[in-house]
Amino acid sequence: MNRRPFLRKISFLTSAITAVPLMSFGKMSFQKATQLKIITASDGHFGQPNTNFETSHRNLIEAINKEENVDFVVFNGDLIHDEPKWMPEVKKMYDTLKYSYYVTKGNHDRISDSDWLSIWNQPADHAFINKDRFGVVLLNCSNEAGEYLCADIDFAKTMLEEYRSLSHVFLFVHISQNDWTRHGVACGDLLDLIASYPNVKATFHGHDHDVDGIMINQKKPYLWSGHFGGNWGNPFPSFRVCEVGEDGKTITYLKTVKDGMILNGHTL
Repeated sequence: MNRRPFLRKISFLTSAITAVPLMSFGKMSFQKATQLKIITASDGHFGQPNTNFETSHRNLIEAINKEENVDFVVFNGDLIHDEPKWMPEVKKMYDTLKYSYYVTKGNHDRISDSDWLSIWNQPADHAFINKDRFGVVLLNCSNEAGEYLCADIDFAKTMLEEYRSLSHVFLFVHISQNDWTRHGVACGDLLDLIASYPNVKATFHGHDHDVDGIMINQKKPYLWSGHFGGNWGNPFPSFRVCEVGEDGKTITYLKTVKDGMILNGHTL
């Protein structure tokens, strides 16, 4: 199968044509209050030479701070651009958020796991429960050398099993764990594991700056957020919102940093 033309077609369709249908099944369709609201953004590349990385970060923080009733934010990898000196600096920027946040490690976040823990006060593989109902699993997919890796399947299995009784579980891993994008890696065992847990509602990726839509594997949705920094990719910096209604209905939609325009949306 020639994946590349298909991928480009999917990216175009999800960025443009589905902007209107969201309004027919989005937040207004919830009969009861939203119980969880997550925002995820990726690929800020703080410190990348010849980019306006401070401005792009300030713009994102300002856009997120305008959102209402956010439970937490996940910065899904490539927080910095290679140089470890930037990691404490980007943390200062994230700390200006009015919402709590978590981070995943990307291939450009080239610091040791011990330094990661020291700076962020969370391990590179991390998981937590929100509101006694929602499980969140943050998976590492790289190392200090910046290699593209499969996530730790043993950690993922342990946490998914522990969270089996929760109504919703969401996974965040920077690099796509399938080779259906140009920069993905083939990690079939992890995809099979994810497919075996009915309460896993979505997996969120970054890494591919030019991908911002949805793909399906074994009936499980995998979603991308484009990028908000860096020197390549989609021309519109963006972030993704995920909401769960009191009735359990889950939706997600992509918004532009600049003006909050909804570019695509999906029910999960």
